Amino acid sequence: MKHAEIDTDATHILAADHRAVEALFEEFEKASSKSRKAEIAERICTELKIHAQIEEEVFYPALKGKVEEDLLKEAWVEHDGAKVLINDILASGPDDEFFEAKVTVLSEEIKHHVKEEEKQQGNMFQQARAAEIDLDALGERMLERKRELQAQAEDEGLPPAQLATMQ
Repeated sequence: MKHAEIDTDATHILAADHRAVEALFEEFEKASSKSRKAEIAERICTELKIHAQIEEEVFYPALKGKVEEDLLKEAWVEHDGAKVLINDILASGPDDEFFEAKVTVLSEEIKHHVKEEEKQQGNMFQQARAAEIDLDALGERMLERKRELQAQAEDEGLPPAQLATMQ
């Protein structure tokens, strides 16, 4: 039996993460019980923490000087905005009166961020492909780091998301 080859293109890995989180947000909206919503929100937050970390540690540094600087700076700040919500959602839990509103706003922030990275004209992924960056080598490093973070999340959990651009 032939094993499917793993797609190591960095932009494909990140896009697959985007689809997975979008599906979780849809699941959250459909869930009716508080405990189910809490469980899905926790998964969303973990996925996003891992995703943001591999982008910030591996992907964004490789794009520096090769894509529009404004786009890259906005992405960092957008990550921090999402991390503030992620940390708050995880700390406050489903009994917080604003719990569902926070998850909804996080979903909207992520949709906007995804649009800038992969959907709108001249997006970050297009610029990365045009910049002759070795996206497969980058993707391999990202997958390796992602596996480490997933193992950490399962073993002892991830620490609160660290802000890079905000105090």
